[in-house]
Amino acid sequence: MESNQIDVESTNIKQKEEEEDIGITLVEVLEEEAQLEEDANAVLGGSDDKNCTYSAGYVNRQALYACVTCTPKSGDKDQSAGVCLACSYHCHDGHELIELYTKRNFRCDCGNSKFDGNKCALEAEKDEVNEKNIYNHNYTGLYCTCNKPYPDPEDLNPDEMHLGQVPPSDSDYSEMICDHCMEEHKFLTTYVELFDAASKPAESINCDLYKAKNMEFLIDEEDTVKFYEAKGKERKQPSHNDQLMMALSSLDRVQQVEAIHEYQSFSAELKEYLKKFADNKKIVRAEDIEEFFGKLKERK
Repeated sequence: MESNQIDVESTNIKQKEEEEDIGITLVEVLEEEAQLEEDANAVLGGSDDKNCTYSAGYVNRQALYACVTCTPKSGDKDQSAGVCLACSYHCHDGHELIELYTKRNFRCDCGNSKFDGNKCALEAEKDEVNEKNIYNHNYTGLYCTCNKPYPDPEDLNPDEMHLGQVPPSDSDYSEMICDHCMEEHKFLTTYVELFDAASKPAESINCDLYKAKNMEFLIDEEDTVKFYEAKGKERKQPSHNDQLMMALSSLDRVQQVEAIHEYQSFSAELKEYLKKFADNKKIVRAEDIEEFFGKLKERK
């Protein structure tokens, strides 16, 4: 009798540990998804994903892509081209794209003379070229002063390697200037290393000097990455993770475990499905997600 009781207690303890492991795993999955969502919003949240930005002119800051499929000679600066977020979805779906993150004062090139007669599906009438656009090695998939891809699989600690030391945490600063630019524009060295945000340095800086150097963006608060990311957060929709946790809290323990098992199975299948898009550098369309759920429903 005593042996049976010990077995039951042992089984209950093991089951409880498994349930706790499942709960921890779900939290980790949700945290990982939340981080991915935050990273995506930081780059894409402040950009329009439905309308080509060409008519807006040289936009202060927007997410851009280079299309290797349409402009394979992008290594030549005269042939380099960048397309806005909306065009990456509507005109270059399934193409090999290079993510350029955000760039300033750029007008969408999609469909102009660099695209060999392929017109933009969102805004067909465009100038042959955008004379004020500036191109660099980023359009070939290379970044930084080291001319390497990002992230670079060979760099274990890229920040320390490029900067000589690990930079301050994200909470300590919002903008950073590389050593090459500091060397080229020596007047910047006369300013303190860190501005206190509350001091509003732009009000006391010689704007004529920055204008003459074509560097007014350095004192334009609305040109900063911080301002751009804040716009993206304003557009952010309520997270489905919060809704999921609320739904789970309304279930009893057994139902929670069953629901978590189902969620983990679903999450694993979705990640595997999306992996092929990442491997082939393809953009995921709404139709692709609908196809996934359609196949999932057929198996139920």
